[in-house]
Amino acid sequence: MKGKFRVFRNGKIEAYSDYNDIPQSFSHLIQCEFNTPEPPHTEEEHELIESFGPKLQQLLGRQDGN
Repeated sequence: MKGKFRVFRNGKIEAYSDYNDIPQSFSHLIQCEFNTPEPPHTEEEHELIESFGPKLQQLLGRQDGN
């Protein structure tokens, strides 16, 4: 899943363009911006867009707060 993602980890800001590349643990989520397909959306694209909220919640749960 593509987008713009930035996390703070090991004292540095790290940038990712693919959700799947984000480490399992990091200190703070700084940016979470999923690439949204241009309308009109297909049913598959609607399902993708609806997955953004749960994916964000997963990322927030991976923060260790240090």
